[in-house]
Amino acid sequence: MTKPTESNESAAPAADGGVCPALAHLRFDVTGMSCSACSARVERAVEALPEARDVAVNLLKNTLTVTAPAESADAIVEAVRRAGYDAMPTGGTGGKGNAKSAARSSSGSDASPAAREAQRVKREMTVRLVGSLVFLIPLMTLSMGPMLGIPLPAWLSPPEGVLANAQLQMFLSLGPAYLNRAFFFRGFKALVDRAPNMDSLVAVGSGASYLYGFWALVAMSVALGAGETDRVAHLAHNLYFEGGAMILTLITIGKALEARAKGKTSEAVEKLVNLAPREAIVVRDGREMTVPREEVLAGETVVVKTGMTIPVDGVVLEGTGSVDESAMTGESLPVTKRAGDTVTGATHLVAGYVTVRATGVGEDTALARIIRLVDETTSSKAPVARLADRISGVFVPVVILIALATALVWLALGATFETAFTHAVSVLVISCPCALGLATPTAVMVGTGQGALRGILFKNATALETLQSVTHVVLDKTGTVTEGKPSVTGTKAAIPGLESALLMTAASLEAGSEHPLGAAILAAAREAKLPLQAACDFRQFAGLGISGKIGKKTYFVGNADFAERVVGTLPEALRIEAEDAARSGETPLWTGSSSEALTVDGRAPEGAAASLLGLIRVADTVKHDSAAAVEALKGLGLTVVMLTGDNAVTAKAVARKVGIDEVVAGVLPDGKARTVADLRAAGHKVLMVGDGINDAPALAAADAGAAVGRGTDVALECADVVLMRDSLLDVVAAVELSRSTLKNIRENLFWAFIYNAIGIPVAAGLFAAQGLNLNPMMAAAAMSLSSFCVVTNALRLRRFRPKASETARLAIDNSELTTSSAATGTHTKEKIVMEKIVHIEGMHCGHCTANVEKGLGAVPGVESVKADLEKKLARVEAEDFVTDELLIATVNGLGFKATSVETVK
Repeated sequence: MTKPTESNESAAPAADGGVCPALAHLRFDVTGMSCSACSARVERAVEALPEARDVAVNLLKNTLTVTAPAESADAIVEAVRRAGYDAMPTGGTGGKGNAKSAARSSSGSDASPAAREAQRVKREMTVRLVGSLVFLIPLMTLSMGPMLGIPLPAWLSPPEGVLANAQLQMFLSLGPAYLNRAFFFRGFKALVDRAPNMDSLVAVGSGASYLYGFWALVAMSVALGAGETDRVAHLAHNLYFEGGAMILTLITIGKALEARAKGKTSEAVEKLVNLAPREAIVVRDGREMTVPREEVLAGETVVVKTGMTIPVDGVVLEGTGSVDESAMTGESLPVTKRAGDTVTGATHLVAGYVTVRATGVGEDTALARIIRLVDETTSSKAPVARLADRISGVFVPVVILIALATALVWLALGATFETAFTHAVSVLVISCPCALGLATPTAVMVGTGQGALRGILFKNATALETLQSVTHVVLDKTGTVTEGKPSVTGTKAAIPGLESALLMTAASLEAGSEHPLGAAILAAAREAKLPLQAACDFRQFAGLGISGKIGKKTYFVGNADFAERVVGTLPEALRIEAEDAARSGETPLWTGSSSEALTVDGRAPEGAAASLLGLIRVADTVKHDSAAAVEALKGLGLTVVMLTGDNAVTAKAVARKVGIDEVVAGVLPDGKARTVADLRAAGHKVLMVGDGINDAPALAAADAGAAVGRGTDVALECADVVLMRDSLLDVVAAVELSRSTLKNIRENLFWAFIYNAIGIPVAAGLFAAQGLNLNPMMAAAAMSLSSFCVVTNALRLRRFRPKASETARLAIDNSELTTSSAATGTHTKEKIVMEKIVHIEGMHCGHCTANVEKGLGAVPGVESVKADLEKKLARVEAEDFVTDELLIATVNGLGFKATSVETVK
């Protein structure tokens, strides 16, 4: 049995009290679907399986995603086949099959599998269209030429050539019928399976035209033999061979335009795929060799030289380089990477030379995970699509009934058979369920792609839809509103003179913590070169702090509540200092000890000797764009609330700096979740934004959760939206993108509904008395354009610009420029240029010196380079931030050897 790759979920309880098999996210490619009626039938067929959950069919991508036990794959395929279609497992949604495909495609070609399929369909439609036109043009000349003044040969002109003309029309019409035979095969098969779709409408409409033409040709032959010239002339003008061929050709034109437009919907994903290089330089058996990127193994050493794109995620082993990470983080300035630093695949080494130990390869790179997440989102279904799905399920049968009713009503009113037939066929071919099926997925695909290009990753289409309707944005403080990189601003020991002991003890405990405040204390101790002591029995108390055992005593670091639980009443002088720190936006952290281990609620046991060591002041600076983001969110009509476990005084000080009016402080993780739940209970739609483990319950409790990119794995797992660039302005952009996408979806659905609501009555002849009629050819033209219009409208999202966030970002840039100018007294920041001499071995000719000048000239901050072949050196003028090691790494990366660097001035 062929199984798709799956990612397991926890086992679910069964109805009988047992345990169901572990569930997996399964994905299948489905063939044979042509419209939303098809996708609705496939969805119903799979939903009928008792083990299937969360069934979603994507008409745009021809995919089916199901949550079910992995061993159900065969049953799902069989259910799809019973519905009249075919399915093949392709990898789990949330598994790694798609990332593997993307990795293979980016190394072997410039297109992903979805893009290659779109190209194949486009080529097929082009061939069918050109071939159909080859037959249709002479066919239309024969049938309508005399009316347009185009002369025909005598043997094809009436009255002598009327039968030959009709016979030739029949033979020419068979060309488009053969080229577009797929409509007939799929359409009539769907009718036999009692699941009529768009192909059925086309097949019945054009097929009826052909059958009428065949009948008319036979009747012409009989009438001609009987000498009934008037009847022959009448039948010759109503053959309908050209109508059947024109219907097929016009539908093919629409499908070709639609295929072309569909190909553009995945352009954003293609840009992501193409960020990765095709090849990598690896060190094997002591030699450098170039291999396809997907063949790099975890743990191998990868060589990256100036100008190359880093092919894998990894850790720098040797060398120094300036890396442009804008493709992944949005940070415009290159970042210097040295030994021990992590690097991300698809980022660009602007200057330098590094060797990297590969830690993430193939489908395990950050880029592959992003592509996989985008693919999952575009395969999911937005709730707004449900109405269209319900209508699509009954659309085609209803249209067929309307067509039959149209013919019967016209006949009952005394119209000719030709008139009734024309209106019935027009109803069949003008009806378009495709537009309904494409209205949502096209917009979701383009919108999701635009978000990915901006570092905004939606985990599913529901999240993309939910953001447009949020009323409240709840922001965590530490790491979200603030930098999350605090620093120690002061210490005050309970016993004067013991400040070093206070800091050393706190740092020894925080060595086992991942909290940003702990990192600040640890950094301060290391800067002061204080020795750390071994701590054990490390414990974390939610909303209070941490404790651990050093020697025979238990020590703690935490807030005032924690300190009071352990040591009792706090000294007045220290309490006043803590209040002053809080009012200024700093966080006061208390440190003390207990002779016994603390209780589960963070208290010293009765009889234990407890004492206070002192107070450490830690400040966490507000992010430079937080205030602008809050203002922009308010400008979008949203209420902004700040939620934190910190004390109220500190929280309000930070809130004042960024313009937040509502603050909920001093809450534990479960309290954060309750606050979010209370807002929802009051009728508000809540977007929670956070980055830490203690934000996870609130993220899960909100209507939608967003996690900043450097957040913990738990926070990222609980979030519906991931902000890779760690900027609150991206929250603004995400809301704007959601609103634009949903507006586009509503426009598409409105067009799809209104097109059918107007087109079907007109085609049925409801307005014939007013002179408004549609023949089958005009109806086919309208149908062919309807889906194209929907897809083209979705493509407008490619021009999406988050106006509010971009305006805020521009204001920040202007403000920083003004501040810089005011500080220096000039319009440009004063810079210090230094002259350095790089001594180089390995230059042998003018070509070598040119390479050195070009390579060093590409280093950010280098203003001029002059290589001297005779003296074996290069004179470099560069700004003071350009380090000697970066210059050396750049020269070595060019294939030469930099022996030393001396600073002239």
